[in-house]
Amino acid sequence: MAHPDDLEYGCSAAVAAWTEAGRDVAYVLATRGEAGIDTLAPQEAGPLREKEQRAGAAAVGVSEVEFLNHRDGVVEYGLSLRRDIAAAIRRHRPELVITLNHHATWGPGTCNTPDHVAVGRAVLDAAADAGNRWIFPELSEQGLRPWNGVRWVAVANAPVPTHAVRAHRGFERAVRSLLAHRVYLEELTDETPETYVRRFLTTTTRAHSTRFGGEPAVVFELFGR
Repeated sequence: MAHPDDLEYGCSAAVAAWTEAGRDVAYVLATRGEAGIDTLAPQEAGPLREKEQRAGAAAVGVSEVEFLNHRDGVVEYGLSLRRDIAAAIRRHRPELVITLNHHATWGPGTCNTPDHVAVGRAVLDAAADAGNRWIFPELSEQGLRPWNGVRWVAVANAPVPTHAVRAHRGFERAVRSLLAHRVYLEELTDETPETYVRRFLTTTTRAHSTRFGGEPAVVFELFGR
């Protein structure tokens, strides 16, 4: 993901269900979200948002959180980003990689942000890069062996999802996970964080429920490899 809170807004109810079922999950963030709080300078906001992200991850059973140290707000798609994500994939060796919507919009009339677009696009490419020993050979020299085991890349909050995970099982843990970003939320909304979070997650998990058996769902656009 690009920023702290992207997972909590996008798919933490699914992550909670997976960890409860015994799946191993690691989080990799391109930035520390240091440009995300207008009232705090980046050098203050970055460590704070990192701390909130680690707490949000713990709420859904994730203990491993890694930051790639790209600059918040100005993440650029390119070889550096692809290399860093490919290296992370080689380190963690996943079967499933999750990213956030890489499309230009969230839906009609709602623009996506450049960081999300850049990171999402790079994740799709890096999933293949990670398995090719001739792309970024310096990673092999660093001891990161190629990993060709990524079977799927799932894009959370894509405008036209193809797959879904039932949200009810992990919903309350997802609420606690997003609430861990309390300083960020207090800057974002005039509502109490509790009211805002529960309303937001209820709305988003029901947005596509008619397509997926009528149940609240975390939805993804799935790309097979």
